[in-house]
Amino acid sequence: MASVEQIMKEALTLPSAARALLAEKLVESLEFDVEETLQTLWTDEAKKRRDEVGSGAVSPIPGEEALARVRQLLE
Repeated sequence: MASVEQIMKEALTLPSAARALLAEKLVESLEFDVEETLQTLWTDEAKKRRDEVGSGAVSPIPGEEALARVRQLLE
């Protein structure tokens, strides 16, 4: 069986739309112990962001770059 790290590497090579769909399915597969309204809000936000990437309104950046930016902001 492939490791999580191997699966992540392969997933990151997928086109943006495919990664967005994969992310949506992974989030849906999680069992949240949260209020239904909050879960609906998060699902709506994820779909909105997926649509923004799909339409070209925003351009995704690699996860490592995003984390580096966050680390810089926290310093």
